[in-house]
Amino acid sequence: SALLEIMEERQVSVDGVTYPLPEPFFVIATQNPSDQHGTFPLPESQLDRFLMRIEMGYPGRDAELEIFSGTDRRALLEDLRPASSTSALLKLQQEVEAVTAAPALLAYLRDLLDYSRDAKNFRAGLSTRAGLALLRAAKAWALLHGESRVLPGHVQSVLPAVVGHRLTSWDSTAAHADMSQRLVDDVPVA
Repeated sequence: SALLEIMEERQVSVDGVTYPLPEPFFVIATQNPSDQHGTFPLPESQLDRFLMRIEMGYPGRDAELEIFSGTDRRALLEDLRPASSTSALLKLQQEVEAVTAAPALLAYLRDLLDYSRDAKNFRAGLSTRAGLALLRAAKAWALLHGESRVLPGHVQSVLPAVVGHRLTSWDSTAAHADMSQRLVDDVPVA
């Protein structure tokens, strides 16, 4: 419940005391494979609060050998330096909000949500919160690519990471990437 409070209300309460979080902040969570002992899947309402789910997999051979032969990873944290200042990050967040989305793009986004909500396509469709997350991520992607407006390709680029953990299929073996690709393939760009 504390994690959900942090993500939704930008504060955390401990022993009856509420602590506001600094701006900016973000939450990173890791999850073990669901077939490992002690791992329980999050309910859909909690998964929906995460902007993205990115699967990293195992490191490559050379990277793993470097991990084995290198310095203790916890010791490396002591020498970690910020890649950006707080003010620069806040400025980037403002720039993302300034990226525009045309009415036709918003209609395309809504069509993606509608398609996902059709019971014959998916067991559980995308929420309004998922649509907002997809729009924010697409705006950030557009900005990273030097664009001042969101294009359908930006939405499609971030779609797997943003909606993969939110979609559920009638087919329990369906991969998240396959479900995301189905949305891209089946919903025409307006």
